[in-house]
Amino acid sequence: MMTRKFVMILTLLMIWSGQSYAERVKDLANVGGVRANQLVGYGLVVGLNGSGDKTPFAEQSLLSMLNKFGIHVPAGVKTNSKNIAAVAVHAELPAFAKQGQKIDITVSSLGNAKSLRGGTLLLTPLKGVDGNVYALAQGNLVVGGLDASGADGSRITINIPSVGRIPDGAMVERTVNTGFDLGNSITLNLKDADFTTATNLVNSINELLGEGTASAIDAESVEVMAPRLPNQRVAFLSVLENIEVTPGQEAAKVIVNSRTGTVVIGQHVRVSPAAVTHGGLVVRIGENQEVSQPNPFAGGNTAVTPESDVAIESTGSGRMFEFPEGVSLNDIVQAVNKVGAAPGDLVAILEALKQAGSLKADLMII
Repeated sequence: MMTRKFVMILTLLMIWSGQSYAERVKDLANVGGVRANQLVGYGLVVGLNGSGDKTPFAEQSLLSMLNKFGIHVPAGVKTNSKNIAAVAVHAELPAFAKQGQKIDITVSSLGNAKSLRGGTLLLTPLKGVDGNVYALAQGNLVVGGLDASGADGSRITINIPSVGRIPDGAMVERTVNTGFDLGNSITLNLKDADFTTATNLVNSINELLGEGTASAIDAESVEVMAPRLPNQRVAFLSVLENIEVTPGQEAAKVIVNSRTGTVVIGQHVRVSPAAVTHGGLVVRIGENQEVSQPNPFAGGNTAVTPESDVAIESTGSGRMFEFPEGVSLNDIVQAVNKVGAAPGDLVAILEALKQAGSLKADLMII
């Protein structure tokens, strides 16, 4: 039953991938310079119900905060607070974000805090890779995980209680210059580099907006002449991103996920003439305990020794099937289905075909 479902999925993938559809430019490419930026900061969460940190840096962060408010704790005195946690705060600053706008943040425990549920993040500056502060974060955490423990040491944990989020938890304080309104042109960067797609993109733009408007730089980038005024450039990009382009067909690939056993075969995969035999082996290993009793006058000790019983038997019929020249994905799947091979067996067959030079595709194991 599993093999039949697996074959049906592969066949549907073949049918869908075999049809060519035009896609919008906004789905195929990004505008050069228009991207998000990563922000990170270090902060302190307070108000926890005894589930906080017991680390030196959390204690140091608390004392530093108290000193800023004029409260001086004598040297050598520890607060032993269980209601605080040292955390890392990170966020993504969207392109064109302006001062005063709010963005979501994620808060993660740095120490041994059991849970951040019920905590409040104190004012935390978020910095970019250049060291400048771009946003300020603060607010009450939303934690999806749960951690509970009993007096006898029993404990239950649901999801991850040491990570939380604060929707609209940070306010933007500094903008990032994208260079969107500079120069006489913009650059479209394909999400998947392909010479055919780049050529089709150039032809589609020139056909609609005039010859010479677009030119390919390489397999990934296309330069497009654009108006200089921001209002006109925005309207120009609105037209540009909705142009439909037929992407180039992907290269022949077979992708195998070695952890899950998932196999995806592209529509252009072909094999040269080859014969394959499939047979199953079952390995049974039994562990027995044998008691070794020495002779009465030998002076030895009674000992228990393990004894392994290993048996191997063939469960397959050893049937052989042949791949004629230039067979397609459907032919491969149908042939493997006839011998009753499971997904794991299909992986082994594909690897053997690749080593034999019969598989005309890139075999990628991830």
